[in-house]
Amino acid sequence: MTGFDLLLRGGLVIDGTAAPDAARHADIGVLAGRLTLLPPGSPAASRETRDMTGLILAPGFIDVHTHSDGVALLDLGADRELVRASVLQGVTTEICGNCGSSLFPALPERLAAMRAETRISFGGDVGMYEGFAEFAAAHAAVPRANHLASLAGHGTLRAGVVGPVDRPATPGELETMCALLDKALSAGAAGLSTGLIYAPGTYADTDEVVALAAVAARHGKPYVTHLRDEMSRVEEALEEAVEIALRSGAPLHLSHHKTAGKHAWGRTERTLPRIAALRAEGMDVTCDVYPYTAGSTALAAMLPPWASDGGLSALTARLADPGQRDRMRLAIAEGVPGWENTVGNGGWDRISVACAPRHPETEGHTIAELAAIRGEDPLDTAAALLIAEQGEVTIISHSMVEDDVRRVLAAPYSMIGSDGVPKPGGRPHPRWAGTFPRVLGHYVRELGLLSLETAVHKMTGMAAARFGLAGRGVISDGAHADLVVFDPAAVADGATFTAPLVPPAGVHSVIVAGETVVRDGAETGARPGTVLSV
Repeated sequence: MTGFDLLLRGGLVIDGTAAPDAARHADIGVLAGRLTLLPPGSPAASRETRDMTGLILAPGFIDVHTHSDGVALLDLGADRELVRASVLQGVTTEICGNCGSSLFPALPERLAAMRAETRISFGGDVGMYEGFAEFAAAHAAVPRANHLASLAGHGTLRAGVVGPVDRPATPGELETMCALLDKALSAGAAGLSTGLIYAPGTYADTDEVVALAAVAARHGKPYVTHLRDEMSRVEEALEEAVEIALRSGAPLHLSHHKTAGKHAWGRTERTLPRIAALRAEGMDVTCDVYPYTAGSTALAAMLPPWASDGGLSALTARLADPGQRDRMRLAIAEGVPGWENTVGNGGWDRISVACAPRHPETEGHTIAELAAIRGEDPLDTAAALLIAEQGEVTIISHSMVEDDVRRVLAAPYSMIGSDGVPKPGGRPHPRWAGTFPRVLGHYVRELGLLSLETAVHKMTGMAAARFGLAGRGVISDGAHADLVVFDPAAVADGATFTAPLVPPAGVHSVIVAGETVVRDGAETGARPGTVLSV
């Protein structure tokens, strides 16, 4: 008779695969952080046995797109709910370092300057690290409930070698960037990410990104990209990503695929068939998606790329100059070649303040509303807020339509990522606390857009395969004991734009590395999570 640390009996197992028998009744034994599948009712001894009748047992969810690189390193005090939000919705592995923004790699002489600005993206001093090993060591010193993997961000890499400047990298700088990336990938980084709408990544041309993606290709790791434009020129930006993948040989993963802004609504009817055709031709291309019609990013990203040339100090100086603000106004009105131009594609009335630490009274209001109150042009309002906050303003952009979101969710090659930006204070986007239960509750149970087995596969096995997380994302003999247990009749997101960190309903238990970190919807205090080397 086998002895286990934990035995889960009576539940319906959805194993995370796309196999016809992905859902079946089975018991699960956990021993030393690994799984064993047993026929229902099999004789077995265990130190603890739990009855899971009526519940779903699935692999722990893998959030393939987060910006949680540094939240566990912050002294959050009363804001600990920021860290809890992810695991409470069943996420056992977060993948950070997305959109070109990671906490490594960089040349040693650039670290201090870069560290001074991490509060803008990550909400405080979370450090900046020379490589993946140093990043992992920093997290190892802070116990975690769930696991963390990280991509190497191109924007960070560029800032760490070239600096925050609008110019091409020299051949020597590009060689250094490739060497730093190679070292990070060898040490365990999960791939290369770009954010080609964000400075300084936006200053790179296609050839630079191809050279770096070729390094990822040599490691068999993906090129993960926030496209250069997800709005009116989304199809052109998609073709650039395809070119980078084909020329470099790297697998391609499209971050939070969307067609946003009034000039791009409905264009998933063209982008998704294009992706499907590429896959049919043999190209390795996938994407992720979050189940909301609003995004979230930095307020500074609403300005033309040249405004951030030289970094934060140069940006704030330009914002203080009426002539430079007039140039920005004109750029938004007329557009800039190669720039996404969120405001030009939507309007300041679709941009609301999510977090402004020194001016909480602005949070929840649109820039247009604040400007009307002050009797000034919205760009001047945005400029004044950025100056007062020293660049630390996060916004929510209501820029998408539901039909496009549903099409991407239903695509057979899409997986689920929250794109959560867990910064202290304010009103963060509810996706950080609600993404996975929202898919299961709203899009699976209520709308029938996906089967339960398909949704779980998108959250688990598909994600693990894409990012090289061996032994994760599936329930099988010998797999890592990362599990989520939920009630399919009750699971639902609780987070809203006004109350963004409300925990979900129906997530019963979460098990990480064989230890129960969530029981009956509440944290247990166990901290078995690690930084994963891929």
